[in-house]
Amino acid sequence: MKIELRDITKRFGPVVANDGISVTIEGGTIHGLLGENGAGKTTLMKILSGYQSCDAGSIFLDGRAVRLRSPAEAITAGIGMLHQDPLDIPQLSVLDNFMLGREGGWRLRREAARATLRELCARFGFALDPDAIVGALTVGERQQLELVRLLSLGIRAIILDEPTTGISAPQKALLFETLQRLAGEGLTVVFVSHKLDEVGQLCSRATVLRRGRVAGEVRAPFTADELVTLMFDQCLERSPREPACLGAPAVELRDASICTYRIALHDVSISVCAGEVLGLAGLEGSGQSLFLQACAGILPIASGAITVAGREMTRQPYRRYLEAGVAFVPAARLEEGLVSGLTVREHVALLGDGGGPFIRWPHADALAADMIRTYNIVGTPHTAVHELSGGNQQRALLALLPERLNLLLMEHPTRGLDIESADWVWSRLLQRREQGTAIIFTSTDLDELVENSDRIVVFSGGAMSQPVNACDITCEELGHLIGGRRP
Repeated sequence: MKIELRDITKRFGPVVANDGISVTIEGGTIHGLLGENGAGKTTLMKILSGYQSCDAGSIFLDGRAVRLRSPAEAITAGIGMLHQDPLDIPQLSVLDNFMLGREGGWRLRREAARATLRELCARFGFALDPDAIVGALTVGERQQLELVRLLSLGIRAIILDEPTTGISAPQKALLFETLQRLAGEGLTVVFVSHKLDEVGQLCSRATVLRRGRVAGEVRAPFTADELVTLMFDQCLERSPREPACLGAPAVELRDASICTYRIALHDVSISVCAGEVLGLAGLEGSGQSLFLQACAGILPIASGAITVAGREMTRQPYRRYLEAGVAFVPAARLEEGLVSGLTVREHVALLGDGGGPFIRWPHADALAADMIRTYNIVGTPHTAVHELSGGNQQRALLALLPERLNLLLMEHPTRGLDIESADWVWSRLLQRREQGTAIIFTSTDLDELVENSDRIVVFSGGAMSQPVNACDITCEELGHLIGGRRP
């Protein structure tokens, strides 16, 4: 299917997200779409997939003008979108989610749907249990489910929005193999990503957006420097990282056990000092998030002891951790970090200002405006947080953190961010480190772990390795450790 977007324009109040964008995507190819956070990529793809309507412009599929007013109409026209956060129902089974969106709905024969699901999974090497509850799957497995569901609906073009965010290396390799195979069979693939090496590896052509407009288009082979220059109008250079100046222990775990119904960590003992950055590596679901939530007081430890900034915190409630200067920034920004539907100023008001039981809205407006200026958030105090781009949501989360922290815990701090935004996030985090904050973070990006950590621990099947100095290990060696073998 050949896709043509002609002069697409979309406004959100005074913000012009798409400003006369024209892109042509040839059938049976993998076409990259890049741009800094807030450049208009997701908005453009939501228009193409029927989630939003454009204010002006036209869409042509195989030369025929179409009007896509809903995702259902887009799927009928042959276009499906796999979102960065899978749109499934976690409480239902894999099979129930697979059956969603079909004509006849729940009246469909379940055994026929089960057979189709198994056939598609076998075709692509996906190991999905039809009876498993979706909420218990990893992000990569939920992504696989959504992919086979869309394929079963007969789509001829698929849009993938940051598909490698939060998935393991084996799942990424399997996804790439699947996309190349589908493109070879004639499916049109639009690959939206910030990861330049992935775009170079997969795509035959790439379009770069900047500030809502097309900055340029390149054909393979292309270099990362070419793409960066188009994205930011300059080639970015990273500043060397200063060595850490460590203080007293910020958090200590002694023979701690942390258990859930899915996985358990046993006999965890580690001390992280003020001003230190500890990176957590491992395949998704290996225990990193469990460790972070225990350090944040969200999950209680089953045995052992935990101390924060010299305070004994074993079996203390979550509010005690907050009082001890602990903050947790989850990977799910809207689901767990922010409140979808509320504006930036309403989030500021939720923090409270010590002014009694009533909200002082002029004060909240002033604080929100100052936060937006300081953290370079593209929006206004009255912008709903769900309307912000992923990068601006992350900036908002950082802006809402208390000024002084003893311990900052983060899941995937640069998840879905462009290079410039990721560098900016780490510049802010390292400023906190210089103030004495200990930072513990998890990431699937090996470069991010090696470049920003002082020490790294590897999780595998509920076991935590001894820490290694980040300056003594390469990304390749870290990959070997994650895979369970010595480099």
